[in-house]
Amino acid sequence: MRMTSSTIRTRWSPKRDKATPHHRRAAKAAAAVAAGALALSLTACGGDDDGNSGTQGNTEETANNVTLPKLDGTSLEIAAVWTGAEQANFKKVLAEFEKRTGAKVTFVPAQDPIINFIGSKVAGGQPPDIAMLPQPGAIKQAVDRGWAKPLGADALKELGENYSQGWQDIGKVGGKQYGVYYKAANKSLIWYNNQVFENAGASEPETWPDLLKTAQTVYDSGVTPFSVGGAEGWTLTDWFENVYLSQAGPEKYDQLAKHEIKWTDPSVKDALTTLAQVWGKSDYVATGALQTDFPASVTQVFTGGDQPKAAMVAAGDFAQVNIPTTMKVGTDAKVFPFPAVGDNGPVVSGGDAAVILQDSKGAQALATWLASPDAAQIQAKLGGYLSPNKNVPNSAYPNAVQQRIAKALIDAGDDFRFDMSDQAPQAFGGTPGKGEWKILQDFLKNPKDVAGTQAKLETEAAAAYGG
Repeated sequence: MRMTSSTIRTRWSPKRDKATPHHRRAAKAAAAVAAGALALSLTACGGDDDGNSGTQGNTEETANNVTLPKLDGTSLEIAAVWTGAEQANFKKVLAEFEKRTGAKVTFVPAQDPIINFIGSKVAGGQPPDIAMLPQPGAIKQAVDRGWAKPLGADALKELGENYSQGWQDIGKVGGKQYGVYYKAANKSLIWYNNQVFENAGASEPETWPDLLKTAQTVYDSGVTPFSVGGAEGWTLTDWFENVYLSQAGPEKYDQLAKHEIKWTDPSVKDALTTLAQVWGKSDYVATGALQTDFPASVTQVFTGGDQPKAAMVAAGDFAQVNIPTTMKVGTDAKVFPFPAVGDNGPVVSGGDAAVILQDSKGAQALATWLASPDAAQIQAKLGGYLSPNKNVPNSAYPNAVQQRIAKALIDAGDDFRFDMSDQAPQAFGGTPGKGEWKILQDFLKNPKDVAGTQAKLETEAAAAYGG
């Protein structure tokens, strides 16, 4: 998100709960401040970068601010869908927990949808001690099915000291705290190949019409504007949510997230019609989008010299782990905010929460550890990771771009909107080949069918939400 101070746009994304007019005004004012910080934080993203990811970050010893029990002889399992560098980096966090407590922690690779994976483990009598759940909807399902256990006093103490109220609240069900949001994401970003932009004479857009103009400028230079990882439906929900939040506004966003309005609502029609302005132009989207997974959608923007497969990719901060190390973040690989479709630009966040499935001294200690700045700082140094923990030192992040994104997230406090599909029942918003993921993949294939897409979304949503 690179903006100069003279081009800052107000960004409104108040708290998730419905607010009174007074609270909405206060939230809007706070959002303007947070948005200003976000825009300024990504100004002049070159020059003082330390690289992409890996071990270029702060190398000082990990802080020791959390008290943990001795757990010699204790064996624990923690399940997550993370793979590759993300999994490897998380294992280093677990290794430090083992070192401090004497416990043995095994990482259990899970598959999407993780709630189904956990269900099979529960049915077999062998659930992991903790699962990293990527959706508030999945946390609620785990609670409703009697799988999840509330957090104990030590974990609650760490949460209270280290997290804003908003990040605590999205881990609650029925007023009880079940989730520790260990990992966050800023999903309102578009990454781009700077050399392509320079060759084309393209500039960073602030509004949706500007984005379409930039896309045409890039196309005229001989490069396809957008890479879309359509093989994974969640990438398409991120596109939709950014457009919808900005265009329809936060109150409609909350209503749709809770299925208080139908997907046949005119606001959904408007958002899909807007999306079709990009997805419906075959020359604007790199070929094979429905066969392109998320890592490839990022990589193909930053390989191929000044003739990559595409110039831009809409992707969260975590995309950095997929940018080749030959491309320096902040110089070769740059980023700007997802452009404003309506009066204000979107701020959509996501995250992964640790949820205890087998209550024990060891499981509670591991949840406490993951709520601490000590744990988050380890992974922050390795890159491709963002923590909502406000006591993680900004210097822990390995490059200037990620430091600025992290600072903007913390400065925003409670002023964010959580990923809509992650709030939905997993059958609708989080299952490969089904629900919203599959329907938006079909829409990417045929962006002219707005009404048919709305009808399918509403049918699937009504079934998943129970009416």
